Amino acid sequence: MNLSQARERYVRTGGVDLCVAELGDADRPTVVLVHGYPDSKEVWTEVAARLAEQWHVVLYDVRGHGRSTAPKPLRGGFTLEKLTDDFLAVIDAVSPDRPVHVVGHDWGSVQSWEFVTVGRTEGRIASFTSMSGPSLDHFGHWIKQRMTRPTPRRVGQLLGQGAKSWYVYMLHTPALPELAWRGPLGKRWPRILERLEKVPAGDYPTASLPDDAAHGAWLYRDNVRARLSRPRADAYAHAPVQLITPTGDSFLSERLYDDLESWVPTLVRRSLPAKHWVPRTRPDQLAAWIGEFVAANESVGGDGAPRQPAPQGPYAQHFGGRLVLVTGAASGIGRATAFAFAEAGARIVAVDRDAEGAARTAEMARLIGSPAAWGEAVDVGDEAAMEKLAALVAAEYGIVDVLVNNAGIGLSGSFLETTSEEWKKVLDVNLWGVIHGCRFFGKQMADRGQGGHIVNTASAAAFQPSRALPAYSTSKAAVLMLSECLRAELAEKSIGVSAICPGIVNTNITRTTRFTGVDEAEQDRLRKRTSKLYGRRNYPPEKVADAILRAVVRNQAVVPVTPEARGARLLSRLSPGALRSVARLKPPL
Repeated sequence: MNLSQARERYVRTGGVDLCVAELGDADRPTVVLVHGYPDSKEVWTEVAARLAEQWHVVLYDVRGHGRSTAPKPLRGGFTLEKLTDDFLAVIDAVSPDRPVHVVGHDWGSVQSWEFVTVGRTEGRIASFTSMSGPSLDHFGHWIKQRMTRPTPRRVGQLLGQGAKSWYVYMLHTPALPELAWRGPLGKRWPRILERLEKVPAGDYPTASLPDDAAHGAWLYRDNVRARLSRPRADAYAHAPVQLITPTGDSFLSERLYDDLESWVPTLVRRSLPAKHWVPRTRPDQLAAWIGEFVAANESVGGDGAPRQPAPQGPYAQHFGGRLVLVTGAASGIGRATAFAFAEAGARIVAVDRDAEGAARTAEMARLIGSPAAWGEAVDVGDEAAMEKLAALVAAEYGIVDVLVNNAGIGLSGSFLETTSEEWKKVLDVNLWGVIHGCRFFGKQMADRGQGGHIVNTASAAAFQPSRALPAYSTSKAAVLMLSECLRAELAEKSIGVSAICPGIVNTNITRTTRFTGVDEAEQDRLRKRTSKLYGRRNYPPEKVADAILRAVVRNQAVVPVTPEARGARLLSRLSPGALRSVARLKPPL
């Protein structure tokens, strides 16, 4: 989209005219988006369009950028004090009677840290969301701490950030940056962003880029050395702060924010597997997190509904606002997994053949903490239905960040008594369901180019042969090998793949497992007996769900969950003959 539908005005302040654009209902709480270097306000268009559905969204071109005029002279015209004057003039014009929610990226975040830590803005800012831009004061103290008390780790952090900051030194060079931006660099910049950052083409960057970048060099020259050498000692935030850290940022180390809690009384941390220009590459995720944080700091949200505080569980930093799809979500491990992600603040798509069960899981997920959850009824073994589901999810909810292929069915009985129809049934769900999920949703992740994670539920049976489970064990062993192959292939796309291998877990799979070669009465007896054994073991599915979330955070390859699964995994490596001997024993049923 573009800003053609925005309401535009100019605000005069400090000898410059600032171009201000507004979207959404002006009676709702105001969200101010501040762009970075070498950007203009158009870097925010995709985020702004999503936020404007619920909030009053304001974007403005920083002085000397876009359609705002530049100060004369340029030297001394971009100090943080003058940028704060500009910000106050903008919010006085667009929201004179109500505090605003500030969102900053790159240098927009750097200057917004000034806004949220100086006394003259106190009471005018309701919340601040920061991404890819630290406070220069905090950065200055961070450097001093590592220089006055050096350790190998601290020295390594200094050297690492020093290498990432190469461009800062270049921007202090007289005249050279201006010549580069108005020459070959300005012409090639869109292609550079597209190739290195996976920024899609669109209305950004604008034709004003060469002048924007040339003017913006004074942001660095007017502020960086002065503040880093003499950082303020009173740079404490007077509003809640949400920190969004792109883990693939080429310019800023995650370690810069290690001590942030000492400067920010109320801090919510988020991490996103993406590169620097997240407003262009991940507008869906940013809009979800920003909207959630704004709502948490308003008595009601943009739709008038009461809001609950943002999730603060151990995984909220990683999954809050992320889109997670779980198959087999109506019960057992799938339901527990959907609830665990919901508790961490993720948006949930609960998928199951049982439409009512999927809907119940989605409803409960919303009550637990998910900002949004939907139930979808699909047979994962149906290729056409899964392809249709993937298209629907992408169109209605967005590209999935975490896919959990969990749906599965049980089948027990000897190989010679297992019919081809029974083989087909178990492979359709346990193996082909995983293949369909990985193909359709994994391709969407890869095409987006911003990473993701796939979790495939295998089983301890994947590496533990059994005369009683030839079809089931074969399907799960195939899932394990598929996961290992996918992990190797998708690593270059920053997509992790984990195979989760539970053992004996107390779920209802035992009540639906089929036993081959027996009549219905014997089926019922064997199901009850097996359910009783699993119930007596009583290993809860919630522990498997926790292992799944941990596997995604740590990007683990193969995760045996229960003690018996870990033991079987170890034996499969150290003494596979012992496992083959155990496999010959008849199960006690």
